[in-house]
Order: sequence, then C-alpha cells, then structure tokens
Amino acid sequence: MAKTNKAIKISKKHLLGIQDLSINDINLILNEAKNFISLNKSKNKKIDILRGKTQINLFFEPSTRTQSSFELAGKRLGADVMSMNITNSAIKKGETLIDTAMTLNAMHPDIIVVRHQDSGASNLLSQKVNCAVLNAGDGRREHPTQALLDALTIINRRNKIQGLKIAICGDILHSRVARSNIYLLNMLGAEVNVVAPSNLMPNEIDRLGVNTFSDMKEGLKDCDIVMMLRLQNERMESSFLSSNREYYEYYGLTPDKLSNAKDDALIMHPGPMNRGIEIDTKLADDINKSVIKEQVELGVAVRMACLKIFCE
Repeated sequence: MAKTNKAIKISKKHLLGIQDLSINDINLILNEAKNFISLNKSKNKKIDILRGKTQINLFFEPSTRTQSSFELAGKRLGADVMSMNITNSAIKKGETLIDTAMTLNAMHPDIIVVRHQDSGASNLLSQKVNCAVLNAGDGRREHPTQALLDALTIINRRNKIQGLKIAICGDILHSRVARSNIYLLNMLGAEVNVVAPSNLMPNEIDRLGVNTFSDMKEGLKDCDIVMMLRLQNERMESSFLSSNREYYEYYGLTPDKLSNAKDDALIMHPGPMNRGIEIDTKLADDINKSVIKEQVELGVAVRMACLKIFCE
C-alpha cells in the first residue's frame, strides 16, 4: 500500500468541519482514503497502524452507518475501540457534556469520535480534551466525514469534481450533510444546485455560492450528480409537510424528474432512505445509476483515513 507523503501534514488537530480544512488537507484525506479502498476488499483487512491507540465513539444520537463505519475503521487499523452506550451512561443521569469530556479525558484516549444533537458540541468537546476530536455530526451544523466520503465516491466514478454540476435536493434547512457538501463541493470546483420547497430552504442560502431552485426539474437540468437528502423529521419543530404523498410528487426523485439530468447522472443518498417519499425504490436500487451502496463502502475508507491522519 502506498505511503502517505510525510512532508505533508494535516493543518488541524481536530476534524470539526469542512470549513476548517484547507485544499491540501482535503487532498491528503482523500488520497489516504484511496489507499484503503483495496485493503477493504482484500481477505486480510486488518493492519496495525493504530496499534496501542485508543478510540472512543461517543454518539448522543442514533446512528447505524456512521457509528458502525467508525467502529469498523478503527478496528481495521488496529486501535482499541470503545463505543459508549449513551442509554446506560451517566449522561442519562444528568451529566453535562463538559463533565463527560473531563471523565473521558482522564482515560487518556487518542481520539474521540462524537455525534451530538447540538450544533457546536464537537467544538466544545475539543476544547476540553487533550486528544483529537472527529465530528460525526453536530446538530444542523456539519457532518464532515459524510461530505468527504461523498466526494471520494464521485471521484471514484468520475475521476474529478471540478466542473461537475451537482444537485443537492430535499430538506436543506435541517441537513448538516447538505452544509458540509456545499462547502466541500464548492472548494473542489463543482457547480452546486440546491433544490427544496421554500420552507425547507435556509435563509441566506445564496451566500454559500449555490444556485437555488424550488422546481425539481429545473434544479436537475443537465446535472452530473443528483444527491438526495433524508427528511430530518426529528429536527422539525413544526409541520413542514402537508403530506408525504405531496412531498414525493414534487420533491421525490422519480424517473420523470431524473430525465432532466444528464443521461449518465449518478444518484446519491446519505441514508437512511425513506423510499417512496424521497426516492423511487427502483432508482435507489438501480445498479447503473445509484452509488448509494458505494457511499457506504467508501465511508469506511474515508474514516480509516481520518483516524490514521488525526491520530498521528
């Protein structure tokens, strides 16, 4: 496996958001991740790069893909991985995030992976511990490793991002995935369209350097990539949708709407999917168009790269 150029180092101690990274940082992570793709397909998937290192996964929100991906990534690199069960922890007894941070810090971990329902929680944690902190999603703010794995998936299929036209569709307002992707795709030279009903479109979204659309067909016109988003029902403080059926009619990805994109357009979704609401089932499973399973696969490689780089 190719070695990382030791002359290039990550410029940050923590991975808290895409906006904190430089182009060199992003390229370092993506290039390192490419090295792990073939390893993850081999018979012997385990190496000892992080032998003797301790990784703590601290997930305050339910997660299947991200938590299992980080856990698998750490174990494949040889780290000692501990995933905290929040349901049975002192946090459920009223312990604050800062007290939790001080407790964990006393255990001398090398890296903490945190997902939290409050925006900025990962930043707060990073100020209270001595080790590296990786943000696995904080409120509506950012989900940097999801954006990085999405970028790797596109590069793996298209060999580039610069010059591509990419549509991000759905619940933009509540989506940390959308924000991290907008930041990253703009940095890498893509043209980004965001498509959403007006009540699911953030105020001042234009400041992020995107094209905004309320009509799905217009937003998908001539796009190379169509990135669907999950409806973040748990973050909606009031009713944003008249009905799931109406949402699907106007904003669900169907063959008719997809026909406005390029003929070879790729379909993405961070998961979990609400089939028949956000996306047509046949499109989600179309092996010629959908790269949703590939996103999951490459997510492990990206998280291995992040753990390796930020643990060093």
